[in-house]
Amino acid sequence: MLDRILTTTGIFEKSLDAALLRNEVISQNIANVDTAGYKRKSVAFEEHLNDATAGRIKGIRSHPKHIPVGQKNVEDIDIRVGVDENSQSMRLDGNNVDIEREMAEMAKNTIRYSVMAQKISNEFSKIKSVINEGR
Repeated sequence: MLDRILTTTGIFEKSLDAALLRNEVISQNIANVDTAGYKRKSVAFEEHLNDATAGRIKGIRSHPKHIPVGQKNVEDIDIRVGVDENSQSMRLDGNNVDIEREMAEMAKNTIRYSVMAQKISNEFSKIKSVINEGR
């Protein structure tokens, strides 16, 4: 039971890390909105999390040289920052940052961060309740 709670908390913690990094990347994009040739950056985490948790079978590794089977551990999921080369630049200077899009992404990320922080708080409240009731 406790390992399930800690695994869930680990996913929320990793999501908070991704949201924090995404906030920094969006801030960089906004700061470079007028920089010629700057390409917007984005954070990819949720896609990797979905891929890692989609497996049904999880093998147990008893040795570091064993090949991992099935689901990845939460710690193994990478938070990646990528350059967005696919966005069509509407500007002559090659900058592809759209300030309205970045502000919308910032608002969405702020909400995501708040929800994850609340979920972690709830998980720790559950653990605290179990400990206090066990007296």
